[in-house]
Amino acid sequence: MAKTIFNRHLGTKKRKIAATASLAVMAAAGIYFYIFAGLPNLSTLDDYKPNLVTKVYSRDGRVVAEFYVERRIVVPMEKIPSHVVHAFLAAEDAHFYEHGGLDYLGIMRAMYKNVMAGRIVQGGSTITQQVAKSFFLTPERTFSRKMKEAILAYRIEKHLTKDEILYLYLNQIYLGSGSYGVEAASEIYFDKNVEKLDLAEAALLAGLPKSPSVYSPHANIDLARQRQELVITRMLEEGFITPVDADNALKKSLAIKPKMSDELWAGPYFTEHVRQYLEEKYGQELLYKGGLRVHTTMDVEMQKAANSAVDFGLRAYDKRKGYRGAIRNIQEQSEAEEFGNEAASNLKKFPPSPGRYYKAIVRSPNPKDRSLVVRLGNRKGIISYPDLVWAKLYNPTDDPDGGTIVPDAMSLFKEGDVIWVGVKKIPDNEDEPLMLKLEQEPLAEGALLAVETDTGFVRALVGGMDFAKSKFNRAVQAKRQPGSAFKPIIYAAALDKGYTPATIVMDSPIVFEAGKTESKEDSPDWKPRNFDEKFSGPTTVRDALAKSRNVITVKILKDIGVNYAGEYAMRLGITSPLAKDLSLALGSSAVSMAEMLKAFSTFANYGIKTEQIFVTKVTDDKGSVLEENHPVSESVMNADTAYLVTNLLQGVVENGTGKRAKALGRPVAAKTGTTNNLNDAWFVGYVPGLAAASWIGFDSEKNLGKHETGSRAASPVWIKFMEQALANTPARNFSVPPGIEFVKIDSKTGLLAGRGTKEPIFEVFKEGTAPTAVSAGQIESPTDEFFLMDSSPTGKIAIPLDEGEEDLSD
Repeated sequence: MAKTIFNRHLGTKKRKIAATASLAVMAAAGIYFYIFAGLPNLSTLDDYKPNLVTKVYSRDGRVVAEFYVERRIVVPMEKIPSHVVHAFLAAEDAHFYEHGGLDYLGIMRAMYKNVMAGRIVQGGSTITQQVAKSFFLTPERTFSRKMKEAILAYRIEKHLTKDEILYLYLNQIYLGSGSYGVEAASEIYFDKNVEKLDLAEAALLAGLPKSPSVYSPHANIDLARQRQELVITRMLEEGFITPVDADNALKKSLAIKPKMSDELWAGPYFTEHVRQYLEEKYGQELLYKGGLRVHTTMDVEMQKAANSAVDFGLRAYDKRKGYRGAIRNIQEQSEAEEFGNEAASNLKKFPPSPGRYYKAIVRSPNPKDRSLVVRLGNRKGIISYPDLVWAKLYNPTDDPDGGTIVPDAMSLFKEGDVIWVGVKKIPDNEDEPLMLKLEQEPLAEGALLAVETDTGFVRALVGGMDFAKSKFNRAVQAKRQPGSAFKPIIYAAALDKGYTPATIVMDSPIVFEAGKTESKEDSPDWKPRNFDEKFSGPTTVRDALAKSRNVITVKILKDIGVNYAGEYAMRLGITSPLAKDLSLALGSSAVSMAEMLKAFSTFANYGIKTEQIFVTKVTDDKGSVLEENHPVSESVMNADTAYLVTNLLQGVVENGTGKRAKALGRPVAAKTGTTNNLNDAWFVGYVPGLAAASWIGFDSEKNLGKHETGSRAASPVWIKFMEQALANTPARNFSVPPGIEFVKIDSKTGLLAGRGTKEPIFEVFKEGTAPTAVSAGQIESPTDEFFLMDSSPTGKIAIPLDEGEEDLSD
């Protein structure tokens, strides 16, 4: 009986043990499936396709833009020097080549050092674990995640070789300042490829994974150096380097590249235009993750010249309007200290150099020598009177010269004023004050576009005053009235209708009767006017264009026909809708700067129109060519006609509204343009091989102010650009194509020079079109309106406008 009870008890115990064991197995299975069942397939590591940087290059191979989600450039292991590898091993996993994914001794060692230091000084994760976490896991700190990390590390070690794991790690790891991988970090911090890094630089990079934002040399160079010293010490302890190597590396000074290179800021409007093109053609995925290599037509030096020219022109215009006063005034000490710290930080990021602008605080106006002493962060600055004398009360329209003059500009400033300053001169000794000049942010906008005439390659583009404030590209997206800058197109059309540079047209009053309709009141008659409100009588085509005579241009358009002129403009590259009336002669139709420059480039290129090209080649991350763009050209006008226009536009510069451009000291063909109510100022022109257009105006299309014409406001921008862009280019003449002849004529009559001709000139003609009659002297000035129609090459009768138009003057 007792034995039976015992057996029964034993059976019950066995069943309990079995049940417990079953539960344990089930629990283990549950844990296994919970932790490991969802682990990813490691085959994804075999086809490593990380997010890569798309790089945009200038014409000479400089990087001018980068587009990316993660700034990563994959580099093979054979291009990574051994001292770079050793630096990362010393910092992160010295026994990487000895363990199987988990370094148990390293974990214990890290725990001991952390306890002894009283803080975390060393981590326990191996490089393989970091690869597992980076590729497959979230950054959460949980037991299950650490278990998954350990198992994945073990599996990765079985799946890949050590060098393959290290290849993934060194290309994947985040190293601060937006850089992923050692190659991207080498470029970001040292402006060199990883294979050119020295030991000191390698140690600095290897110190970053612990906390990239804290140890980034861009954030704190002192902490970065401390971390670098620790890595060098670890390399010495692990036998990767000798004491001499360590000593030399510790003594070496580091040349840290600024956070963003000048080239990457060279042409933001240009590169944004390229980005939009790439996104539309290739999509966001390939653009931001595909590692494209995009070669553009940008000339970095020309682009910088364009930036400087637009800045110069807008600031000069703004100063003519007067001084708008201080940004604010600071009196409280705490506010002054806060401003000073902010200014000092800005000065550290962007060291003072000519052409840069900063906010400064006025410390003491000095009436004695009439100068301002200012504080620019931790630097003292002085603005001498000649560099602030432009300051006058802001008055944009009433006074012809802008602001209202005050007795003494010094009276406009007081202590505590926060003002804009520009760096004029940097002293050799940092203890001496900076020489500054008074500035203010311009209110108007500007644009400039420059194109190589025979290829259509766009060399420079500025779409506005400040890309950070407005990304709207006024060079290619805006459409504005070109005013008299459109006139050369009308004259080109006329030259193909039988006009010559010597054709005489009467500059005299003309009235167009308004059309009558049943739906509205009669419109007023239209009386086109010249800019100076005067009439010059009989005038040659050359002088009419040089002096930008509105009435003559209207008469010529009336004679050749509006439809004909509009079709001619379209052939030259004008694609925007054009007015179907005589206001077309005065540039009443809004067009883009790109269109205007295409037409002028056609003149410069002897009648061959070229398409404007920004991108020459695009390759994928393997180097396969995705697209290649070569010049696309089409002959749209005769070479002799194009040359006549060029010669006439040279006259605009030599004797007309574009005379400021004579300062270049080389042959220039150009035309000014000013629109109705002085809303837009243009200057469009070219030298052999290079055409450019500049524009100044307000986005709101408000008045620029009295006398702010294309000549005064826009041409200085164009000239400033050309001066810098052509600084190392010898001057050359426009070549004369076949079919052109030069004949001595009387400039007053347009006839062959005779005995009574005073100061005859050589005029240019297509062969067979020169006058045959000899001038007997100056012709009289008839007032009969039919003079044009009687003497015009076509003899066509004009048709009045349907509606009255406001005069658009130059």
